[in-house]
Amino acid sequence: MAAVQAQVLSHYRSELVERLRANGHVLRTDTLTIKLAKEFGFCYGVERAIDLAYAARKSFPPETPIYLLGEIIHNPEVNDQIRNLGITMISNRPTDEEINRLRPDDVVIIPAFGTEVATRRKLEEKGCILVDTTCGDVMSVWKRVRQYSRESVTSIIHGKAHHEETKATTSQATAYGNGHYLVVYNLEETDYVCRYILEGGNKQEFLQKFKGAYSPGFDPDVHLQAIGVANQTTMLRGETEEVQRRLRDAMIRKYGEAELPKHFRYFDTICGATQDRQDALQKLLAEPLDLLIVIGGYNSSNTSHLAEMGEARLPTYFIKNASKMVSDRLIRHYNLHLKQEVETRDWLPPGHVIVGITAGASCPNNLIEDVIRRLCELRGIDIRPLLAA
Repeated sequence: MAAVQAQVLSHYRSELVERLRANGHVLRTDTLTIKLAKEFGFCYGVERAIDLAYAARKSFPPETPIYLLGEIIHNPEVNDQIRNLGITMISNRPTDEEINRLRPDDVVIIPAFGTEVATRRKLEEKGCILVDTTCGDVMSVWKRVRQYSRESVTSIIHGKAHHEETKATTSQATAYGNGHYLVVYNLEETDYVCRYILEGGNKQEFLQKFKGAYSPGFDPDVHLQAIGVANQTTMLRGETEEVQRRLRDAMIRKYGEAELPKHFRYFDTICGATQDRQDALQKLLAEPLDLLIVIGGYNSSNTSHLAEMGEARLPTYFIKNASKMVSDRLIRHYNLHLKQEVETRDWLPPGHVIVGITAGASCPNNLIEDVIRRLCELRGIDIRPLLAA
């Protein structure tokens, strides 16, 4: 592991970012001030997943095929590095054809998001060697939904129904006992569920609204009588807490406070690293800033929530790498609402500008350094004296 970690550091470490950390997370010049959030970038779970992927390639003979279910994390540069190790990416939910191509003793890496129970069972039946990098915080959520399942309690999961982590979690809800699940994405969907709990409604309309986000055989008239709240670990803590508060209040109004333990469960399963990054950004946003840059993969849930937080306060640009800052007149960035990359002109104001920077938990420090260097370059600032200071 020491050799592996040295290799990982060589790919992702940044001396510049480390210097900024030591300098109070601030870089100041006459025309540009950069403020880094106090917490940003790789979390422990991501580092562990990457270390294990690198270790797998070193541990097995070069001729041993190694496969990865989907992406190791949601960052394109990191996934490119994994491919460069000679690791082959297959679907996160492998088709029968992909499973049939695997041979006993082939190595399959399970990504940090985890995998669905059915997929894991197929790989075990095939005789594959599994390298499981599932994040511990994700497994904590699984423990809760399995407990709900054993108690015939429906898991209401605050998350994105299509996300790999949520799919893995929902599979845990139905694999043991008599559990069911329903995924709610936001407070609007939560309120719809609360109204149904209290007033009933059109069952077919309910099932159509949440199509693809509930368990086989789910019946809202039956399976909303006892519920337990869980979450995708990368959601906004405040929103998850509000989801559980509204559902709890609905169950109290429906059944009474004294009967609540029979009808409602809740455990705090927000990822600590996700919350640390959200808290740090909240503090950064309280400082004077002209704009915010959020760095990370466009399909990264925790990164998109950081961008949402920034958008609510000031001009925010969600970019996956420094190349998106084409010039001081043009930036290409991801629009969360359109779900596509867009262009904004005249994004970098003239005169002295204060730029806040944060990054998702799957973004390596070298990409953050690239963004800082590019900002300095756009302002004509020689960064070498700053590094030598």
